[in-house]
Amino acid sequence: MTKIKDLTSVLEQFAPLAYQESYDNCGLLTGSSETEVKAVLIALDVTEEVVDEAIKKGCDLIIAHHPIIFKGLKKLTGSNYVERTLIKALKNDIAIYAIHTNLDNVMGGVNSKICQKLGLKNTSVLVPKTHQLKKLITFIPVEKTEEVLKVIYHAGAGQIGNYSECSFRVEGTGSFKPNEAAYPAIGSANKVEFVKENRVEVIFPGYLESKVISALIKAHPYEEPAFDLNLLENNNKGIGSGMIGELEPALDETAFLHYLKERMGLKVIKHTKLLGRKISKVAVCGGAGSFLLKNAVKAEAQVFISSDFKYHEFFDAENDIIIADIGHYESEVYTKELIYELLIQKFSNIALVLSVSNTNPISYL
Repeated sequence: MTKIKDLTSVLEQFAPLAYQESYDNCGLLTGSSETEVKAVLIALDVTEEVVDEAIKKGCDLIIAHHPIIFKGLKKLTGSNYVERTLIKALKNDIAIYAIHTNLDNVMGGVNSKICQKLGLKNTSVLVPKTHQLKKLITFIPVEKTEEVLKVIYHAGAGQIGNYSECSFRVEGTGSFKPNEAAYPAIGSANKVEFVKENRVEVIFPGYLESKVISALIKAHPYEEPAFDLNLLENNNKGIGSGMIGELEPALDETAFLHYLKERMGLKVIKHTKLLGRKISKVAVCGGAGSFLLKNAVKAEAQVFISSDFKYHEFFDAENDIIIADIGHYESEVYTKELIYELLIQKFSNIALVLSVSNTNPISYL
């Protein structure tokens, strides 16, 4: 029996809710995490049409990229499409889950999918986030070091990019004197004890702090293990906004725009004037990405692919880069495929259905 929480735990392991932006509203929006699931509809948006599709296809859960509940709701009277959509989902016992900016911000997420569609190589996060990593410093008896580290690694510490079980250690001598109320694993009351210890340092994502510390305390032989926690200024290269990659072979600008149109299934591209350069480095951001324009220029991309640029923001290209606004829906529609790919690896026992509803609110003549 598969429950909603089984599906969401897989998604949140890949794109933790801690990585959503402060303004966002990701996670389970309606329904109970304990509900059994037999079929899931995967969509970009949740609209009345999408809920109707879920009903028709017997789906218990809709997993969408965009949250249907974004701002606070004070009533459900059906006065707008958000309220009508929620009422219909609730009446038909259909749960709704959103995986939005947390999926934007992880390596392998929305922007990676765009890079994949365009065949970009040597991809990396355009603007990595800071203050996402912490360092644990602790002191472990030499003979117990590997045993304790194994448990800490399992809790999620010691992962740096493509490397796991990363740590630093140096041997020294620790001292302590237990009082009468203590139950020391080593030594006895009112006697100073000297122990050969390793000072061990490991890095971990900040959102895992409680899990890592709990693992340390459970595995450590001491009654009260000593440890320090430091918030790091380091960039987390696997977490952040936008992506950049290399196009091989390089294309002239007109050829690239036709290539972009074909690969992303576009009807139209809004772009700034061509600059007579070869396109070999491409920056991307699914959804509204104008805030990353300067970063794309700084990274020496020849083109920045995103959406929702305002009229005056196109002037900000300053002949340094080509802005290619492909549309919000068009830049993220393949997120449905991404979510499907994340889940099909684990859940072959339930129906995973890609929504066929076109939820793009913008039409082209």
